[in-house]
Amino acid sequence: MNWSILLVAGLLEVGWAIGLKYTDGFSQFWPSVWTVLSMMLSVTLLGVAMKSLPVGTAYAVWVGIGAIGTAVMGMLLFNEPATLVRLLSLLLIFAGIVGLKVSAG
Repeated sequence: MNWSILLVAGLLEVGWAIGLKYTDGFSQFWPSVWTVLSMMLSVTLLGVAMKSLPVGTAYAVWVGIGAIGTAVMGMLLFNEPATLVRLLSLLLIFAGIVGLKVSAG
């Protein structure tokens, strides 16, 4: 169950990272509200997941999900480059997440 909570926390991290782009320096009200709420919920769920997961594993997976998701969404929403090296690098981060999950049991 805590792995599922950690996954949701990571997805919310993607939400707030992408949301930052839409806040326009926190000058846009609703995008700012969504971003701050996503931040708070993401960190709260990370803390819940850490009750039974090792801190290093949970944090690395949370950041990895956020990094991959934010990079992919940046490519889709903001036309950021999707070069082979960039995609392979994201694949390496994914492999690290899988490795941490497998090693944590």
